[in-house]
Amino acid sequence: MQIQVVKSKIHRVKCTGAELNYIGSITIDEDLMDAANIIQGEKVQIVNNDNGERLETYCIPGPRHSGEITLNGAAARKVAVGDTLILITYAFMDIEEAKVFKPSLVFPDEATNLLK
Repeated sequence: MQIQVVKSKIHRVKCTGAELNYIGSITIDEDLMDAANIIQGEKVQIVNNDNGERLETYCIPGPRHSGEITLNGAAARKVAVGDTLILITYAFMDIEEAKVFKPSLVFPDEATNLLK
């Protein structure tokens, strides 16, 4: 049996952009993606602390050292620039593996979204 567990989390970043006229996804500063062990195209759950919205999309890398967190396409309607977001990825694994697995948890600077 496999269960789904938290693989990565980028905790409390500010939304820096909302681009409705885009094909979809979330753009994440590539430094944050690396720190959280998230790869291009991976499914990401976005939790908006300001309005309670929860949605899923896939990620694309943004410029390094930019702090960029931009929701693209229809997801742009679920956020406002400045909203505080939590970004989460999950992985399936065997129960025994899950018991010892340690997720990648990232706590960037809340004002800049940059790694501390």
